[in-house]
Amino acid sequence: MDGKTLACTVAVILVAAAVTAAALGLSRKEDKPAGQRPRATAGLMPSPLRDGLRRCQVLGEAALRDDGCARLWAEQRDRFLGLKEPSGRSIVEPDAPDAALHEAR
Repeated sequence: MDGKTLACTVAVILVAAAVTAAALGLSRKEDKPAGQRPRATAGLMPSPLRDGLRRCQVLGEAALRDDGCARLWAEQRDRFLGLKEPSGRSIVEPDAPDAALHEAR
């Protein structure tokens, strides 16, 4: 057997092994404990915090001077650092910058 034929044979075997491994990997089902239910992703659940952050993103540089955006960023930072439980609603909507001041008092 010459080198060229041997190389082609080895290449075919490797490709067949890769296809088999991929098919086996795709056909396996993940084992999940019976007590756990699938988590809903953040993209599927509407969130006033997420909507407010999107609004601040659209504002661009003007968001740096917006008190509502500053509060939203502080809330998001606290949630990220684990200082606060996610509530499902925002402390303040960016359109109403004075609302959080009255609620905090």
